[in-house]
Amino acid sequence: MLHDFLTSNRNELIIRCKAKVAKRSPRAAAADNHGVPLFLSQLADTLYRERHTTAPRTTSTVATPASTEIGRAAALHGAELLRSGYSVDQVVHDYGDVCQAVTELAFEQKVLVTVNEFRTLNRCLDNAIADAVASFADGHNGASSDRADNVHKHESSTNEQRRLINVAIQTFSAIKTGKVGASGATGGVLVKTLSELRDLIN
Repeated sequence: MLHDFLTSNRNELIIRCKAKVAKRSPRAAAADNHGVPLFLSQLADTLYRERHTTAPRTTSTVATPASTEIGRAAALHGAELLRSGYSVDQVVHDYGDVCQAVTELAFEQKVLVTVNEFRTLNRCLDNAIADAVASFADGHNGASSDRADNVHKHESSTNEQRRLINVAIQTFSAIKTGKVGASGATGGVLVKTLSELRDLIN
């Protein structure tokens, strides 16, 4: 079971993810409380809940309590990376490292990961990347990470257009990395952003 694997190998996975970050960026800061360590705990919790529920599993991106917690933590992580001077690629790679570390270690230990567990892993990663990238893009415009309040905080239509264009560019950049698909949560943020931009122009 992937939940048990994540729980028993949590420290090793964190070490591997940190090593991947350090290899890409020697100046990288130590992982914060909203990054990989918290994501691994929330992912394990999500897997545990799904394993012990009688409700049918789905690949839908509809928010559940667990995915909402992951999204909030990812938004904080995206904002912290922005303040540390990182690019949107770093935000995406941070979460991509988790998937790579999990699959590598599972292969080494000959741990079987079921299709449903792998779908849950990918869904949680996609949700985390979507919220982190959106928060990251909002931060570039000096806005709050709470996207629902941003419309009220911008004083002009021009500023709101700039914000939406920036979010669209950043989410598309995340999709281009290949770490997330266009049909997932990150793609959903892009579609929603373009729709808001169209409505604003109209």
